[in-house]
Amino acid sequence: MKKPYFFIAQMQVKDHADYHQRYGLKVLAQMEQLGGEILVATASKEVKEGEWLGNWTVVGKVPDYDSAISWWESPEYRQLAELRQQILTDGGSVVMVPGIPQPD
Repeated sequence: MKKPYFFIAQMQVKDHADYHQRYGLKVLAQMEQLGGEILVATASKEVKEGEWLGNWTVVGKVPDYDSAISWWESPEYRQLAELRQQILTDGGSVVMVPGIPQPD
């Protein structure tokens, strides 16, 4: 059984249109090449407990752990990550979590 992996990102985007054009569309294309998808990309939220920092939330799904790591560590994504971290946002968090195993 395959176990999908999810990326959950919470960040403070400086300019949503600039972020979308320079980062979001490129990440979406990379995800699709992996057989992954972006499930959530929104400024909307309804905090029910605790504190949710940031003005942008993204949830992405990839087929398995190996796909997740190979994408995250790829030179193509590392360039985008640096752009996101140093120019497009004022900080944030990204976690990778395993999903529930799926039948092949």
